[in-house]
Amino acid sequence: MSGKPKGEQHHIGLLNGFAAYGMWGLVPLFWPLLKPAGAAEILAHRMVWSLAFVAVALLVIRRWAWAGELLRQPRKLGLVTIAAGFITVNWGVYIWAVNSGHVVEASLGYFINPLVTIAMGVLLLKERLRPAQWAAVGVGLAAVLVLAVGYGRPPWISLTLAFSFATYGLVKKKVNLGGIESLAAETAIQFLPALGYLLWLGAHGEATFTQEGAGHATLLASTGIVTALPLVCFGAAAIRVPLSTLGLLQYLAPVFQFLLGILYFHESMPLERWAGFALVWLALALLTTDAWRTARRNRAAAAALLPERAGAPSTDPVEA
Repeated sequence: MSGKPKGEQHHIGLLNGFAAYGMWGLVPLFWPLLKPAGAAEILAHRMVWSLAFVAVALLVIRRWAWAGELLRQPRKLGLVTIAAGFITVNWGVYIWAVNSGHVVEASLGYFINPLVTIAMGVLLLKERLRPAQWAAVGVGLAAVLVLAVGYGRPPWISLTLAFSFATYGLVKKKVNLGGIESLAAETAIQFLPALGYLLWLGAHGEATFTQEGAGHATLLASTGIVTALPLVCFGAAAIRVPLSTLGLLQYLAPVFQFLLGILYFHESMPLERWAGFALVWLALALLTTDAWRTARRNRAAAAALLPERAGAPSTDPVEA
């Protein structure tokens, strides 16, 4: 990485970021291809083949030292198990939602995820919010109420996706593993239950993997690539572009999902749903503007300190 100019590194990072969030945004096109497999069977294959894919990747790059360290840390291993549980819920609900005609509602879950993350920071980590962040959370709550009226029920798919992914992210911060390593550890925990379920389906003659032809089996096996490849691109982006840029790029995925739901899957959007989504987008605009202003102030404050430090007498005994 050090051999390339900084501008080129940033360009490569942006391309990887667009690739990662673009693939996550277009993945609703993939899950319907796996029918007649049900959501549970697709989920189990995703777990099994994701582990196979990342295991091969780790063999190629020879990065295994972390596994031994993880096994010697029961608390950290416990956190990985909790993370695996929440991402299992997230994956399962998302696959079911897409294949059941709820792509728009699923996209809403990832739109409101930043708001849920902020709310969890206040409730669980006792973080203090700036006024704009409080306003965004309040507008987000109003959006959920409006959407509950629009759907005739709470938007449980969106809320489940948002809360499960926000909790997953919170646990992963405490684990502090790299993207590939984290996916390997989580899918290793998921592997035996998933494989057991697939064997049970096969024993009862309900496994589509063996009954729908080689093309269908290949598509099910490719769930590992569909899961891991965006993560690899995200990892390449995360080390090359600022977090503020990644924060903006993250909205690409739900935007693509939302557009697919309306334009490709032709899901209905009555007026009250548009109103709810508009409130969510207003909340996100408040958050993004506040984050941008705060980053600008912090950069200005850091720049103002540089001349003062440059002119201050040295306290280093060697220099003095």
